[in-house]
Amino acid sequence: MASRPGLRQGARTKEPPRKRHGGGRRVRRDRRRSAFRPLIGSGPGRSPHGSVHRARGPCRATEGNPPRLKHVCSNLWRSSLCPASPVRPQRLPGGAQLTTSDSTNTSATTPPPPPPPADLRFEAKDVANRLAGITVRTVVRRLPAAVWWTLKMAWRVDRPAVLLLGVCQLAAGVAQAVALAATARAMGPLLGGADAASRIDAALPALAVMVAAAAVARVFTVLAAYGSGRVTPKLTTEADTRFVETVCRAELTAMEEPGFHDAQTAAKAGVQRTANVVTDVQRCMSALMQITGAMGALTVLHPVLLPLIVLAVVPAGVGEIVAARISYRTHYLNIGDQNVRHMVRWWATTPKHATEVRANGMTDYVRYWYAAISRRMDARTIAAAPRTARTVLAASAVGGLFQTLTWGVLAYLATHGHIGLAVAATAVVGLRAVIASLGNAVSYAANVLNTGMYLEDLHSFLDRTGRAAQQRGTRLPDAPREVRVDNASYTYPSKDRPAVDGLSLTLTRGEVVAVVGVNGAGKSTLMNLITAVTLPDKGRVLWDAAETRALDADAVWRHTGVVTQDFAKWPLRARENVTQGQPRTDHDDPVWEAVDQVGLREAVDELPHGLDTLLAREYFGGSELSGGQWQRFACARALYRKPAVLILDEPTSQLDARGEHQIFTALRQQRRDRITVIVTHRLDNTRLADRILVLDHGRIVEQGTFDELRATPGSLFAELYDLSQDR
Repeated sequence: MASRPGLRQGARTKEPPRKRHGGGRRVRRDRRRSAFRPLIGSGPGRSPHGSVHRARGPCRATEGNPPRLKHVCSNLWRSSLCPASPVRPQRLPGGAQLTTSDSTNTSATTPPPPPPPADLRFEAKDVANRLAGITVRTVVRRLPAAVWWTLKMAWRVDRPAVLLLGVCQLAAGVAQAVALAATARAMGPLLGGADAASRIDAALPALAVMVAAAAVARVFTVLAAYGSGRVTPKLTTEADTRFVETVCRAELTAMEEPGFHDAQTAAKAGVQRTANVVTDVQRCMSALMQITGAMGALTVLHPVLLPLIVLAVVPAGVGEIVAARISYRTHYLNIGDQNVRHMVRWWATTPKHATEVRANGMTDYVRYWYAAISRRMDARTIAAAPRTARTVLAASAVGGLFQTLTWGVLAYLATHGHIGLAVAATAVVGLRAVIASLGNAVSYAANVLNTGMYLEDLHSFLDRTGRAAQQRGTRLPDAPREVRVDNASYTYPSKDRPAVDGLSLTLTRGEVVAVVGVNGAGKSTLMNLITAVTLPDKGRVLWDAAETRALDADAVWRHTGVVTQDFAKWPLRARENVTQGQPRTDHDDPVWEAVDQVGLREAVDELPHGLDTLLAREYFGGSELSGGQWQRFACARALYRKPAVLILDEPTSQLDARGEHQIFTALRQQRRDRITVIVTHRLDNTRLADRILVLDHGRIVEQGTFDELRATPGSLFAELYDLSQDR
C-alpha cells in the first residue's frame, strides 16, 4: 500500500467506509495523475501524487542512473513529508503545515507533491564517439594535436610572449641539465678519500656551476611564467570572441536545431577551460625538458636505468588518462541537468520573476526542483569517485613496484662494483629528479588531454555553427519601396508542419498593414521572412526586385526596425537604450525626437541623470523602469532608426491608453516614409491599418479593411473581434 503524504511508513488511518461503484476513486486518482503527466509520465511505480515507490519499479526519470541516484530521487520528497516524530509539523508546498493528527482530513486541502524533475540527457554522437575512443594510443595522437592548437592560437594572439615563453623554457631545461651534470662532477671529489677541506676545494668549481645553473634555471622559469601569464588571458578572450562571433553570424535556423543549446553549453565549458591549457602545456613542456636532460645524464651513467625509469612512470600516466575520461564522462552526463538547474536558479533568484514565484506559491516547488537536480548531479559525480580512486590506486601500486625495482637495480649495481659510489650518488639525485619530472609531465599531459576534450567540444560547436553561417549575397539594397513574399514556406527544424505555408503578399511603402491570427498562426515567422532574419525553405522574398537571399544581410538590417514581444532591456544608459545599434550622433536632438514620439520625455526627465541615467538597478545600482516604460524605449529605439521597414509585434501590450495613443499617432504621421507592419491581438488597434491580413495555419485566409472584415459574416476576423469584445 502506497504511503500517504504526512504519515510515517506503516502508519494507518481510519477512513469511513466507501461505496465501490463506478470506480470514482480511480477516476479521481487518474485525474490527479494526469495533471503531472507532461512532466513525469505515468505508469507503474507512481502514486496518484506523483511520488515514486520502490516496491513498484524504478522512477522513469532515473532509469539507467546509479542506484544511489534512484534512491535520492525516489525518497527525497518522501523524506521531507514523512517525519520520524508523529507530532512534528511539516511544511508543504504552498506554505501549508501538516501533522499526523490531522492527516486524515487533508486529502482535499493538501497540494500534491511535485514530481521529480525530468532527467534531461545531452545526446551528441560525436561526443559519445570521442568518449569511447579515449585510450592510451589515442592520447599519443591527440596530445600533440592539443599542444599544437594551443601554440597556434597563442602565436596568433601574442607572438612576442610565445617567443619569450619558448626561449625561456628551453633555456631553463638546458640549465637544469647543466646543474645535474655539475652535480655528478662534484660527487667524485666529495666522496673521495682525501680530507674534508681538500674534497671541498676540489668540488668547489663544480658546486659553483651547479648553483649558478640552478639560479639561471629559476630565472628563466619565472620569465616563462610571465610569458604564460601574458598569453593566457588573450587566448581565453580569443576563444570567447570566436564563440560569440560564430553564433552571431549563424543563421537563425541553426539556433533552432535540436540540441543546439546543450552543444552551446558544452562549448562554453571549452572556452572556460582555455584559461588552463596554456599553463598545463607550459608545465608539461618544462617537465619534458627536465626529463630530457636528466635522462641523458643517467644514460651516460648506466644504460639500464633508462627503461626502468620509464616503466616506473607509465602506469601513472595510464591512470591519469583513465581518470580524465571518467571526469569528462561525468561532465557529459550532467550537461542537460546543468542547463535546467541554471534556469531554475534564474527563476528562483531573479527579481524579474520574484513576484510570480512567490505570489503563486511556487517557492517550495522551485527549491525542491533545484535541490533534486543538484543532488542528481552530485550523485553522478559521487558514483564516479570510486572508479577514479580504484584507477589511481592501481596505477600507483604498479608504478610503486617498478620504482622499487629501479632502486633495487641501482643498489645492485653499486654493491657489485658495476658503478662507483660517486656515480651511484649522482644516479640517486638524477633518479629522484627524473621520477618527479616524469610524474609532473604525465599529470600535466593528462590535464592537457582533459582540457583537450573540452576544447574539442568548442571546436565541434564552432565548426558546426560556422557551417551554418549566413550564406547570403553581397548586393547592397536601397530602402525598399516594395516587399513581396512569393509563395514562401518555412518549416522549423524538428517540426513536421510548416509555420508559413505557400504564403504570398505584397507590402508597399506608405502602407500600414496589420497581421492578426490565433497563437501559432505563423505571424512572427512571417515577420522574420520579411526582414530576412530567416530565409524561406521554398519560394522567395523580394525587396523591390532583389531576392533577400542575394542581399547582404547586414545591409538589409540597416533598413529595418523591429519591436518584438520579448524585447530587450539593455543594462545601459537611457541614451544607449534609444541609439543602440546606430552610430553616435554629436547631439541628442534625434534621441529626444524618438523619446517624444513614444511619450517618454516626462519619464526621462524624472530620471536622476536624464539620458545619462543607467537603467540597470539590479546590476549596477542604476534606475529601474516599469514594464510599460521599457516597452516605450523599445518603440523609441525602432523609431530612432527611421527604418524603411518597421515591424511592431504587439508594440503596446504593456502600455496604458495614453501611451498607446501616442505610439499609433507617431505611426500614422510617419507612414509615408516606410512600410509598417503591426502584429497584434488587440483587434481595435487594427482600425488604423490600410489592410488587415488574417493568418491561420501559416496561410492568409482573409484580408481587407477593418470595416470589410468586420462586416463579413462568418469571417475568422469577425469571430476573433466578437470574442475580444465579449468580456
